[in-house]
Amino acid sequence: MAIWLALPHSLQLAQDFGLFTLLGVIGAIFANATGAGGGVIFVPFFNYLSFTPQSVVATSFAIQCCGMTAGAITWWRYFRVAHRYDDYWKALPSTLMLTIPASLCGIGFAQYSFVGASLLARHLGGAESLHIVFGTFSILLAVAIMASIPLMKRTHFEKDTKGIDIALLPLISFIGGIITAWLSVGVGELVAVYLIIRGFNVTMSIAIAVILSACTVWSALPYHGFISQAVHWEVILFAGVGAIVGGMLAKYVVLAFSVTRLKLFFGIWVLILGITSLPLF
Repeated sequence: MAIWLALPHSLQLAQDFGLFTLLGVIGAIFANATGAGGGVIFVPFFNYLSFTPQSVVATSFAIQCCGMTAGAITWWRYFRVAHRYDDYWKALPSTLMLTIPASLCGIGFAQYSFVGASLLARHLGGAESLHIVFGTFSILLAVAIMASIPLMKRTHFEKDTKGIDIALLPLISFIGGIITAWLSVGVGELVAVYLIIRGFNVTMSIAIAVILSACTVWSALPYHGFISQAVHWEVILFAGVGAIVGGMLAKYVVLAFSVTRLKLFFGIWVLILGITSLPLF
């Protein structure tokens, strides 16, 4: 707010970009209530506005730095106050220790290594094919989310990470970090679906995904802020404020409604976004 008020023509900026506040609220509620990054909302919307592929990802990262951080703080406080001594939540710290470093390594590999850039350019068609890659990933993600819904009826959950989790969680997070660097969405969803399938508490899985995503997007932003310089900062001024509000509200959405219904609705929504992103017509 201080930056906006300090800028010349602040009222004109509000007229031109004020509606992005609503986009930030909606995207952050979806992101922080389901464990999925806000990219599933922001990427197709920015594609519709004809942003360049790099600007789509860069701007989505910057908005998520606001919304996912607000959500991560909210979920961490909820864990500390309500579930600090809950056996079904005690896996949260250890899971974050397994996933965050691996995800940051995946981001670094994709953004700064020659191999990562070559992998995107040669095997995935480059940044110009972003909408196709995003659509394919979204469809696969939607199928995984909806396939995991029957597992949410469990009343007894895993209490702590085991050997298989110690092996698989860093691998999934590393791959998820690479995907996130390219699409601004990926690592939180993959880890959340894995934890639900493994039988961990669903709400805890969402909290872990949100905190992990917050750390991941912050590690990805410097590249776009200083190297690609593709962030639309005017959009961030307004969408970021909305994302902070949405990130704080999302916890109450999860606690007020059935997680199964939230996941079903989210899965259908992601499936629709994925299909519409593909050049099928």
